[in-house]
Amino acid sequence: MLAKDREAYEKFFEEFGVNLKFGVYNNYGMDKEKFQDLLLFYSSREKKYVTLSEYVSRMKEDQKDIYFVSGKDVELIDKMPVVQTLKNKEFEVLYLTDEVDEFVMQTLMNYKEKTFRNAAQGDLDLDTEEEKEALNKSKEENKDLLTFMKEALGDEVAEVKLSNKLTEDPVCLTAGEGISFEMEKVFANMPNQSPMPMKATRILEINPNHPIFKTLKTLYASDKDKVKEVTEVLYDQACLIEGFAIKDPIAYSKKICELLVK
Repeated sequence: MLAKDREAYEKFFEEFGVNLKFGVYNNYGMDKEKFQDLLLFYSSREKKYVTLSEYVSRMKEDQKDIYFVSGKDVELIDKMPVVQTLKNKEFEVLYLTDEVDEFVMQTLMNYKEKTFRNAAQGDLDLDTEEEKEALNKSKEENKDLLTFMKEALGDEVAEVKLSNKLTEDPVCLTAGEGISFEMEKVFANMPNQSPMPMKATRILEINPNHPIFKTLKTLYASDKDKVKEVTEVLYDQACLIEGFAIKDPIAYSKKICELLVK
């Protein structure tokens, strides 16, 4: 059906695709090779379903990873900062919207010698040598500011760092090694949760070329209390982008209003 009547197969997949995905995940992946070529994922390039084979067939020559990003729906994923960056660099991204999807990717591990890579987790290492050099220089010049921002957020984040991952957006939240944000949400919604829920490591990434970072640098020399306020607002914004509820929406609203009138 997939080969001979694509339209009919896509309708079939919309109804039973999750079952095929569980076929990959069940039995510790023993049957994954039977199912992997039947899977469909929404594509940033095609704006429709594609197979893994179709994705790999048009990968860039030097591309080693199959990029994916998880989220509630394709419209929200498409607006995420890291997706915009990858699209600007002409990398295709698979949009995962089912809870089982990341478990499927971890079970498959790779496809045709290409590794699956969560673009919202870790360093993508897509910068040129010139870009890396400029970023490292900026990190060194602003290490005291970044340390202050980390201390302002306390245990909320493992690190605050500059990143070339962003183009138009001022900040984003990425997960460190281990579980991803989407897997954290899946575990949080499971019944009989552990008293110590599994959480992804949170890293706040700052766009060094955004006007807000220039403002932070200026404020750091004159008004560190304001830097703390702005840092807290940026962190809450990054959480909202990732689909996390913020701890105190009322305080967040007040901070926004205060910053607007000052």
